[in-house]
Amino acid sequence: MTKYLITGGNGRFSTELKKFFKDKKKFIFLDKKNFDITNRRQIGLVLNKYKPNSVIHLAGLSRPMISHEKNIQKSIILNILGTCNIVLECEKRNIKVIYFSTNYVYPGKKGNYAENSPLLPMNNYAWSKLGGEAAVQMYKNSLILRVAMTENPWVHPFAFRNLKINFLYHDEVAKLLPKIIEKRGIINLGGNESSIFKFAQKTNKKIRKISYSKKTSNVVMPQNSTINISKLKKMLKTK
Repeated sequence: MTKYLITGGNGRFSTELKKFFKDKKKFIFLDKKNFDITNRRQIGLVLNKYKPNSVIHLAGLSRPMISHEKNIQKSIILNILGTCNIVLECEKRNIKVIYFSTNYVYPGKKGNYAENSPLLPMNNYAWSKLGGEAAVQMYKNSLILRVAMTENPWVHPFAFRNLKINFLYHDEVAKLLPKIIEKRGIINLGGNESSIFKFAQKTNKKIRKISYSKKTSNVVMPQNSTINISKLKKMLKTK
């Protein structure tokens, strides 16, 4: 039986993932208390205890994005050094690393970014995720998922009308994950292209429409962060 250990076990996406990964012997969800990604010794002890075949690495710092600008130490320690610790301990034991990165690692100007497109993050959150990617890239027994996803329903009171994205909701990503989890390399994971506002309207008709500008956001956001999902579709054998 293939066994998966999931970091960040109490996070937003993990909460959704638990609805699909119900076999507790096969899928082991651990939170910070039981699996501190900043503590290499603890990481090694836990891996020795559970002996997983793969680690799905979800732990880290995400929102609010401004926290990555105001507290770069926390961002670096959790998203970069924490991921490095995971890779180093997994490499010792030949355990596969499945790393959840973000579509924001691309420049975010023209959109339709493929897995081999140039990378140039626009904010510190994306830089921190790319920093983690650097370690995972060096380890061949790995899968990097550059994901465009968010909670269902839309949690914010407003959405930008002039920024393009191809988000999926957490539950949609959770359904897709078993179909690609055995792959290696890099895969873009997203949905249909739209403005953020139109996407948010799918689950919240009362959402307020605003335009992105320096006055309406305290973090630099990409104008068009859409990702090319041709590789994903081919894997799923869809048109």
